[in-house]
Amino acid sequence: MADASRLPTEAATRHAVLDVEGLGKHVPLPDGDLTILEDIGFRIEHGDTVAIVGASGSGKSTLLSLLAGLDVPSTGAVTLDGERLSDLDEDGRARVRGDKVGFVFQSFQLLPSLTALENVMLPLELRGDTDVEGPARQILEKVGLGQRLGHYPRQLSGGEQQRVALARAFVTRPSLLFADEPTGNLDTHTGQAIIELLFALNADAGTTLVLVTHDDHLAARCRRLIRLDAGRLQGAAA
Repeated sequence: MADASRLPTEAATRHAVLDVEGLGKHVPLPDGDLTILEDIGFRIEHGDTVAIVGASGSGKSTLLSLLAGLDVPSTGAVTLDGERLSDLDEDGRARVRGDKVGFVFQSFQLLPSLTALENVMLPLELRGDTDVEGPARQILEKVGLGQRLGHYPRQLSGGEQQRVALARAFVTRPSLLFADEPTGNLDTHTGQAIIELLFALNADAGTTLVLVTHDDHLAARCRRLIRLDAGRLQGAAA
């Protein structure tokens, strides 16, 4: 695993999926601004696997939200696969996410009223694809849930729910996948199985993976490390 400041020599010729410049996030309070992130800058190249680590409250999840365009920065800019998110309105950022981004969350974020198959079909439907059931069935088979297509989230274990979430994230074949503590709600054995599945799916799809984690074992699986300390990068980042 390499530190964020040490890029492979060929990185200069590779396409940056994420380009982060002078990123800051400040929240106004009665007695002055609260600084959550300050002067964050780095590049993430196509095909990279990157772990964002740091103590609780260091700004990891806020940074992930800014990188995905779920929140807007107070200063600086994020360019995602060639599109500068600060130049887009909320609908424009949503379009970029729908076209290029997948998400995996600690709390799974499955819709309880939809079956496993319907949850995985949903992002394809929202994108306007004509064939939604075929790809959804195929990837659910791939994650080992071919016999659970008609089950609702409440009928699935935590590990099975996260498998559905992984299938939903990868079904659109995103260029970039964000994962926020993907094993945080799972026991050690189940979490390890999810890690193996996540990295296998990622390698197969050639997706760029950016994950937030406090799990050193999970972080060690990534090629690069971005460490935050009190809202700032710990060490220089390229």
